[in-house]
Amino acid sequence: MESKKQLNDPAIPYGFIESFDTNRLVQLVREGVQFPVFSSLLKRISFSIQEWASFLHLSERTMHRYQKENKTFDVISSERIIQITILYEYGVSVFGNKENFDTWLVSKNLALGSKPKELLDTVFGIELINNELSRIEHGIFA
Repeated sequence: MESKKQLNDPAIPYGFIESFDTNRLVQLVREGVQFPVFSSLLKRISFSIQEWASFLHLSERTMHRYQKENKTFDVISSERIIQITILYEYGVSVFGNKENFDTWLVSKNLALGSKPKELLDTVFGIELINNELSRIEHGIFA
């Protein structure tokens, strides 16, 4: 039986999206994101493990178990991790640096009706944030 290759290179997570086409992203999601890779994201993206647990609809206890056992996230969680990573990289590029984007994420946004960070727990929320970032990038402010 052929073993699955997994997204397990700790150097991959931040900045890795640009080098992959959509087919490769599909493959990465199906293979799953291993916790050591996710752990390196924790160091680079300004979200706590508690916030990630909320975004992924997992309990903090489950997240800590994944950490302890170096588990691989399932397809749904892996997809959300990659979506948020793509969005985060885009946001940093739109705002010019991580600090400005992090500030925007926690600030009340009239166009979104809430703080952007509060929308990261659904695909639709991620899409709303992405659309708002696109408007900001093109100078269209609501």
